[in-house]
Amino acid sequence: MDTTMRAAVLGLALGAALLSAARAQTDGLWKVYDESLRQAKYIDLTHTIAPNIPVWPGFSPSKFAPAIDPKSKAPYAYAKDGFEATHYDLSTDQLGTQLDPPAHWAPEYPAIDELPASYAVRPLVVISIADEAKKDFGYQMQVSDILAWEKRNGRIPEGSVVFIRSDWSKRWPDPKLATLTKFPGVKLDALVFLHEQRRILMHGHEALDTDTTPNLEGESWLMHHGYAQAEGVANLDQVPEKGCLVSIGFPKFKGGTGGYARYVAICPADWKYGVRIGDKDAPLPKSSRPLHWDERAGMRVR
Repeated sequence: MDTTMRAAVLGLALGAALLSAARAQTDGLWKVYDESLRQAKYIDLTHTIAPNIPVWPGFSPSKFAPAIDPKSKAPYAYAKDGFEATHYDLSTDQLGTQLDPPAHWAPEYPAIDELPASYAVRPLVVISIADEAKKDFGYQMQVSDILAWEKRNGRIPEGSVVFIRSDWSKRWPDPKLATLTKFPGVKLDALVFLHEQRRILMHGHEALDTDTTPNLEGESWLMHHGYAQAEGVANLDQVPEKGCLVSIGFPKFKGGTGGYARYVAICPADWKYGVRIGDKDAPLPKSSRPLHWDERAGMRVR
């Protein structure tokens, strides 16, 4: 190949490389979506909020009602107004699947609206104590459980979210769950290890409290050291120990000391559980059973 031809080939190669780099820079994370997230499996880890779900006895029950037109004093109706809306009388921000900001216990730390947007997507670690909880429903996760997970899977990634599977949520929405003094939890030394030795973003558990100590020492330590936590997480039996991401969503109430959260596990395409992005995502499918207000249930049902 003569010098002129070689220069032409090198020029074409350089041009192709520059074009590829330019496309990558222009497309940004769209390539990640197309190559990974589009084919991924999505698993909801969130309980549905309803008036009858378990809640700490120190809070009053919540109520749903049709939203009222302030002029007519009548509920909005599909037939009359073309739409309906709902009034939610929620007794607490500690309801259902939650995200506790540290201001829940420590006012010098961030409230729910002050949590950074970088919470949105993180690596997800699932540590199971379900077998231990079957033998002892009051089992509290220990550092040894964390080390056993790492022996199988490698070191927990820094900045990850660690959810503790106990299968406590299998009894949901039995209201008696909120009255139990014996339930699976997490020992304080395990929380300290996860945060100070592995530097995780936060942990989460299925029960509505962190541990069974009289003063909730684990939750107290977390909040007073500037850490958030997830509570009331569900469906962890459908998520592998490692390899997934978690999407974290929550409403941004000003000065909120708790948050109704939506956690979604994003798992590899070949995982056996979950749903894929598909044609039925938009438009959404029409139901043969219209949504309607049910007085006995105190909410809209199909």
